[in-house]
Amino acid sequence: MDTPRDEDFEKHSADICDTYRQAIERSEQGVHTISFDEKTGIQALEPLTDGKPMKPGYIEKREFEYKRHGTQALLAGMDVVTGRIIPLVKNTRTEQDFAEWLNSTLMGDPHAAGWHFVMDRLNTHMSEAAVRAVARIEGTEESILGEKGKSGILKSMKTRAAYLSDPSHKVVFHYTPKHASWLNQIEIWFSILVRRFLKRNSFSSKQELKEGIHGFVDFFNEKMAKPFKWTYKGRPLQA
Repeated sequence: MDTPRDEDFEKHSADICDTYRQAIERSEQGVHTISFDEKTGIQALEPLTDGKPMKPGYIEKREFEYKRHGTQALLAGMDVVTGRIIPLVKNTRTEQDFAEWLNSTLMGDPHAAGWHFVMDRLNTHMSEAAVRAVARIEGTEESILGEKGKSGILKSMKTRAAYLSDPSHKVVFHYTPKHASWLNQIEIWFSILVRRFLKRNSFSSKQELKEGIHGFVDFFNEKMAKPFKWTYKGRPLQA
């Protein structure tokens, strides 16, 4: 069965690509552009026996039976201009977890001229906790926020998303089209994490996995971070 396409795909994809295109100019004005997503269900796997290392003429052989020690969720943002990663590893992926990452990121540069965040349309990215985190930066009064499910900005997911994506704000969310995760640059980095780190290591606990992810991020930020070259313009080709 085909997945229904977002009716406003061109509009939303053009906004995302314009956000990437303007990132360098905005950075020169003190405005950050961050691509964000979560990678959930990262398993702490420990092979039951050692694999066989590579040798001339033979590939590395890895054990296919593992002991499972639980999972972790990685909430991560990538600075589009520098390629540096902003991570948070948690047991869960809730709206409070996202708000924790968001607050920590915003406080990482309290004097920034502005923030643009690219992310998907997950309900936690349009949550009360996210609105309240942004409202503290914007100085939005409690009376205007209203009450979730009843009134004001917090009334519905639609009203919350409209507030979070308001282009007049200092903090602006840009939502990718439905079923278009490939427009989110952090997904490219997640594939690097899998290939370079997760597939090649063994973890005897969730804590070891958590520490390992943070260690890889530190290494990546110091030695490997660079912006991705983005060529898609988000608009239909002209005849």
